[in-house]
Amino acid sequence: MIDKRLERILKKLDETYGTEKIIYLEYNTPWQLLFATILSAQCTDARVNMVTRDLYKKYDSLEKFANADLSEMEKDIHSIGFYHNKAKNLIACARKLLTDFGGEVPSNLDDLLTLPGVGRKTANVIRGNIFDLPSIVVDTHVKRITKKLGFTESDDPVKIEFELMEILPKDHWIVWNTDLITLGRTICIARREKCDICFLRDDCPSAKV
Repeated sequence: MIDKRLERILKKLDETYGTEKIIYLEYNTPWQLLFATILSAQCTDARVNMVTRDLYKKYDSLEKFANADLSEMEKDIHSIGFYHNKAKNLIACARKLLTDFGGEVPSNLDDLLTLPGVGRKTANVIRGNIFDLPSIVVDTHVKRITKKLGFTESDDPVKIEFELMEILPKDHWIVWNTDLITLGRTICIARREKCDICFLRDDCPSAKV
Protein backbone atom coordinates (compact mmCIF):
# COMPACT_ATOMS: atom_id res chain seq x y z
CA MET A 1 0.00 0.00 0.00
CA ILE A 2 1.35 3.42 -0.95
CA ASP A 3 2.63 5.64 1.86
CA LYS A 4 0.26 8.54 2.61
CA ARG A 5 3.00 11.18 2.37
CA LEU A 6 4.18 9.78 -0.96
CA GLU A 7 0.57 9.71 -2.15
CA ARG A 8 0.23 13.43 -1.36
CA ILE A 9 3.53 14.19 -3.11
CA LEU A 10 2.50 12.31 -6.26
CA LYS A 11 -0.88 14.09 -6.28
CA LYS A 12 0.82 17.48 -6.03
CA LEU A 13 3.30 16.60 -8.77
CA ASP A 14 0.45 15.42 -11.02
CA GLU A 15 -1.54 18.59 -10.38
CA THR A 16 1.46 20.84 -11.03
CA TYR A 17 3.22 19.10 -13.93
CA GLY A 18 0.58 16.77 -15.35
CA THR A 19 0.99 13.06 -15.99
CA GLU A 20 2.23 13.00 -19.59
CA LYS A 21 5.72 11.73 -20.30
CA ILE A 22 8.06 14.55 -21.28
CA ILE A 23 11.52 14.15 -22.71
CA TYR A 24 13.79 17.12 -23.23
CA LEU A 25 16.08 15.49 -25.77
CA GLU A 26 15.14 15.97 -29.42
CA TYR A 27 14.87 12.88 -31.65
CA ASN A 28 12.91 11.31 -34.50
CA THR A 29 13.94 7.66 -34.24
CA PRO A 30 14.70 5.29 -31.34
CA TRP A 31 18.43 5.20 -32.16
CA GLN A 32 18.55 9.01 -32.20
CA LEU A 33 17.14 9.10 -28.66
CA LEU A 34 19.61 6.39 -27.65
CA PHE A 35 22.57 8.37 -29.01
CA ALA A 36 21.30 11.65 -27.55
CA THR A 37 21.00 10.00 -24.14
CA ILE A 38 24.55 8.66 -24.40
CA LEU A 39 25.72 12.18 -25.24
CA SER A 40 23.76 13.69 -22.34
CA ALA A 41 25.90 12.12 -19.60
CA GLN A 42 27.25 15.02 -17.52
CA CYS A 43 26.00 17.48 -20.14
CA THR A 44 22.86 19.61 -20.41
CA ASP A 45 20.00 18.52 -22.65
CA ALA A 46 20.08 21.96 -24.29
CA ARG A 47 23.72 21.49 -25.34
CA VAL A 48 23.03 17.98 -26.61
CA ASN A 49 20.11 19.23 -28.69
CA MET A 50 22.28 21.95 -30.22
CA VAL A 51 24.85 19.35 -31.27
CA THR A 52 22.47 16.64 -32.48
CA ARG A 53 20.53 18.98 -34.75
CA ASP A 54 23.56 19.12 -37.05
CA LEU A 55 24.87 15.67 -36.15
CA TYR A 56 21.72 13.88 -37.27
CA LYS A 57 21.73 15.76 -40.56
CA LYS A 58 25.31 14.74 -41.27
CA TYR A 59 24.87 11.16 -40.05
CA ASP A 60 21.26 10.40 -40.95
CA SER A 61 21.50 6.62 -40.64
CA LEU A 62 23.06 4.00 -38.39
CA GLU A 63 25.28 2.97 -41.30
CA LYS A 64 26.78 6.46 -41.49
CA PHE A 65 27.48 6.43 -37.74
CA ALA A 66 28.98 2.94 -37.99
CA ASN A 67 31.32 4.00 -40.78
CA ALA A 68 32.21 7.39 -39.33
CA ASP A 69 35.83 8.46 -38.82
CA LEU A 70 36.56 8.68 -35.10
CA SER A 71 38.56 11.91 -35.23
CA GLU A 72 35.87 13.56 -37.35
CA MET A 73 33.15 12.41 -34.98
CA GLU A 74 35.13 13.87 -32.09
CA LYS A 75 35.20 17.22 -33.89
CA ASP A 76 31.47 17.00 -34.54
CA ILE A 77 30.67 16.60 -30.81
CA HIS A 78 33.68 18.40 -29.28
CA SER A 79 31.49 20.92 -27.41
CA ILE A 80 30.05 18.07 -25.32
CA GLY A 81 31.97 16.83 -22.30
CA PHE A 82 33.92 13.56 -22.54
CA TYR A 83 33.64 13.74 -26.32
CA HIS A 84 36.54 11.31 -26.91
CA ASN A 85 34.75 8.40 -25.20
CA LYS A 86 31.33 9.43 -26.44
CA ALA A 87 32.46 9.55 -30.09
CA LYS A 88 33.98 6.08 -29.72
CA ASN A 89 30.80 4.77 -28.07
CA LEU A 90 28.48 6.21 -30.72
CA ILE A 91 30.37 4.50 -33.51
CA ALA A 92 30.67 1.20 -31.64
CA CYS A 93 27.02 1.33 -30.58
CA ALA A 94 25.88 1.88 -34.18
CA ARG A 95 27.97 -1.09 -35.31
CA LYS A 96 26.59 -3.37 -32.61
CA LEU A 97 23.00 -2.34 -33.37
CA LEU A 98 23.58 -3.26 -37.01
CA THR A 99 25.44 -6.52 -36.42
CA ASP A 100 23.62 -7.89 -33.38
CA PHE A 101 20.13 -6.36 -33.51
CA GLY A 102 19.35 -5.89 -37.19
CA GLY A 103 19.54 -2.13 -36.92
CA GLU A 104 16.78 -1.98 -34.30
CA VAL A 105 17.10 -0.64 -30.75
CA PRO A 106 16.24 -3.55 -28.41
CA SER A 107 13.68 -3.21 -25.62
CA ASN A 108 15.18 -5.82 -23.32
CA LEU A 109 17.22 -4.32 -20.48
CA ASP A 110 19.99 -6.92 -20.66
CA ASP A 111 20.32 -6.39 -24.42
CA LEU A 112 20.47 -2.62 -24.02
CA LEU A 113 23.20 -2.95 -21.41
CA THR A 114 25.42 -4.76 -23.93
CA LEU A 115 25.56 -1.63 -26.09
CA PRO A 116 28.69 0.56 -25.77
CA GLY A 117 28.03 3.67 -23.68
CA VAL A 118 24.74 2.37 -22.28
CA GLY A 119 24.18 2.01 -18.54
CA ARG A 120 20.98 1.50 -16.57
CA LYS A 121 20.00 5.17 -16.77
CA THR A 122 20.22 5.27 -20.57
CA ALA A 123 18.56 1.87 -20.91
CA ASN A 124 15.64 2.98 -18.75
CA VAL A 125 15.22 6.20 -20.74
CA ILE A 126 14.81 4.05 -23.86
CA ARG A 127 12.53 1.49 -22.24
CA GLY A 128 10.27 4.11 -20.72
CA ASN A 129 10.06 6.59 -23.59
CA ILE A 130 10.32 4.37 -26.66
CA PHE A 131 8.72 1.13 -25.52
CA ASP A 132 6.37 2.41 -22.79
CA LEU A 133 7.79 -0.09 -20.31
CA PRO A 134 7.70 0.96 -16.65
CA SER A 135 11.20 2.25 -15.96
CA ILE A 136 12.82 4.49 -13.37
CA VAL A 137 15.55 6.83 -14.55
CA VAL A 138 17.86 8.02 -11.77
CA ASP A 139 19.80 11.10 -12.86
CA THR A 140 21.37 13.79 -10.67
CA HIS A 141 18.04 15.55 -10.03
CA VAL A 142 16.24 12.34 -9.10
CA LYS A 143 19.08 11.23 -6.83
CA ARG A 144 19.28 14.57 -5.02
CA ILE A 145 15.57 15.28 -4.62
CA THR A 146 14.56 11.70 -3.77
CA LYS A 147 17.09 11.93 -0.95
CA LYS A 148 15.78 15.34 0.17
CA LEU A 149 12.25 13.95 0.23
CA GLY A 150 13.45 11.18 2.53
CA PHE A 151 12.78 8.22 0.25
CA THR A 152 16.41 7.10 0.17
CA GLU A 153 19.60 7.53 2.15
CA SER A 154 21.76 6.20 -0.68
CA ASP A 155 23.93 7.97 -3.25
CA ASP A 156 24.04 4.89 -5.48
CA PRO A 157 21.75 5.38 -8.51
CA VAL A 158 21.13 1.65 -8.92
CA LYS A 159 20.15 1.23 -5.27
CA ILE A 160 17.88 4.29 -5.50
CA GLU A 161 16.27 2.86 -8.64
CA PHE A 162 15.38 -0.38 -6.84
CA GLU A 163 14.18 1.49 -3.74
CA LEU A 164 11.87 3.62 -5.86
CA MET A 165 10.58 0.52 -7.65
CA GLU A 166 9.42 -0.72 -4.23
CA ILE A 167 7.41 2.38 -3.31
CA LEU A 168 6.28 4.11 -6.53
CA PRO A 169 3.21 2.93 -8.44
CA LYS A 170 4.30 1.77 -11.90
CA ASP A 171 2.32 4.46 -13.68
CA HIS A 172 4.60 7.03 -12.01
CA TRP A 173 7.95 5.34 -12.66
CA ILE A 174 8.95 7.29 -15.77
CA VAL A 175 7.24 10.57 -14.83
CA TRP A 176 9.02 10.64 -11.46
CA ASN A 177 12.15 11.45 -13.45
CA THR A 178 10.66 14.19 -15.62
CA ASP A 179 8.78 15.75 -12.70
CA LEU A 180 11.88 15.87 -10.51
CA ILE A 181 13.97 17.28 -13.37
CA THR A 182 11.46 20.13 -13.72
CA LEU A 183 11.33 20.65 -9.97
CA GLY A 184 15.12 20.57 -9.74
CA ARG A 185 15.58 23.12 -12.50
CA THR A 186 12.96 25.59 -11.27
CA ILE A 187 12.45 25.30 -7.50
CA CYS A 188 14.59 22.68 -5.77
CA ILE A 189 17.75 24.02 -7.35
CA ALA A 190 21.02 22.57 -6.07
CA ARG A 191 22.63 24.90 -3.50
CA ARG A 192 19.81 27.47 -3.73
CA GLU A 193 16.55 25.71 -3.03
CA LYS A 194 13.43 27.87 -3.08
CA CYS A 195 11.72 26.01 -0.25
CA ASP A 196 9.49 28.99 0.56
CA ILE A 197 7.64 28.64 -2.76
CA CYS A 198 7.86 24.85 -3.15
CA PHE A 199 4.49 23.11 -3.36
CA LEU A 200 6.03 20.04 -1.67
CA ARG A 201 7.41 21.88 1.37
CA ASP A 202 4.77 20.55 3.79
CA ASP A 203 5.73 16.97 2.92
CA CYS A 204 9.48 17.48 2.56
CA PRO A 205 11.62 16.72 5.63
CA SER A 206 14.45 18.83 4.16
CA ALA A 207 12.37 21.98 3.60
CA LYS A 208 14.05 25.08 5.00
CA VAL A 209 11.04 27.11 6.07
